[in-house]
Amino acid sequence: MLMSNRNKTAKLYYMPNGFRLLSSGDHVFCSVSGEKIMLEDLRYWSVEKQEPYATAQLSAQAHVREAE
Repeated sequence: MLMSNRNKTAKLYYMPNGFRLLSSGDHVFCSVSGEKIMLEDLRYWSVEKQEPYATAQLSAQAHVREAE
């Protein structure tokens, strides 16, 4: 029986120009908002902090929080 990756959280390794799938799944959760992000929609992440963001604004918000 094949295992489905639908409705399963993926584990990713974030790199400067993409990410590598460490554990299969179809989504991750934004580290700021907790919003579910489908992998095909994932555009923003932090390589240093190894965390995903749902939008550019949330990514900027996370970086501002870090600087405070």
